Amino acid sequence: MMMTRLTKVVNPLLSPIASSGLIGVWGVIHHTGRKSRKTYATPIALKPSADGFIVPLPWGPGTDWCRNVLAEGRAVVTWHGKDYEVTSPEIVDRAVADPVYGPILRPALRLLGIKKFLRVTRAP
Repeated sequence: MMMTRLTKVVNPLLSPIASSGLIGVWGVIHHTGRKSRKTYATPIALKPSADGFIVPLPWGPGTDWCRNVLAEGRAVVTWHGKDYEVTSPEIVDRAVADPVYGPILRPALRLLGIKKFLRVTRAP
């Protein structure tokens, strides 16, 4: 309950900064609610991959935004001021994400205890 109230205040404040590209690892994922069918914009950390993006899930795959993306099967990622349609969301583990994050960021992900990631593919 507290987290929902907090995100209703924080997300609108962070979204413009996250989508602008000022902070390289931040972006915004635009997704549709599973039940409400409302559209939401959630600031996220992410890393581009060869065919899409890898998103660390510090709170696991049970967050509403992640469940929404998985249920819908698509979303839009705004990163560095550009919108990217993404599809084929799937939960992957650190072994899949590590090569994308490289040797500098990998230790930080381990230190933070992040074990699950959302992988999405850029739509053609």
